[in-house]
Amino acid sequence: GYTTRFATADLIQQTSTGPRLLGLVGSCFHANFNYHWLRGLERMFPGGGIRRVSLKVFLDQLFAAPMTISAFYIGLSTLEGAEDPLEDWRNKFWTSYKVNTRNTGTIRHKCYWSTMQAVNFSLIPPVARTVFVGGVALGWTVFLCHFKQQKSDFLT
Repeated sequence: GYTTRFATADLIQQTSTGPRLLGLVGSCFHANFNYHWLRGLERMFPGGGIRRVSLKVFLDQLFAAPMTISAFYIGLSTLEGAEDPLEDWRNKFWTSYKVNTRNTGTIRHKCYWSTMQAVNFSLIPPVARTVFVGGVALGWTVFLCHFKQQKSDFLT
């Protein structure tokens, strides 16, 4: 699932990274992390309702979002053999995180993951949540691939 989605996102974006590297990051980190993260959230805070869903979305954006964005930039840079594997992370993490979590006037990806996770936690059965996240991750990963290839932080 995640290997294919991350590689597909890379192909869609037509980056020079190569789909195998992105697929490797997707399968080695993102798939496992999301499975355990979503399962853990449901065990700690079972059920739905506005308060429960809001809490899960908040925790997801506070903890999971920084970890997955960091894994994307640092993982790919490391696999690409970058001289400084933290360079893209230092230059692009905060912008990526802001696009991920808040509504900004210049960005079309307004609160993408907050919205997707609210749908996930309120409408998708727990057993299917990792698959749902994997599906909506395709669009987000296309954005990250495009942003990673930029020489500078073009969004600020």
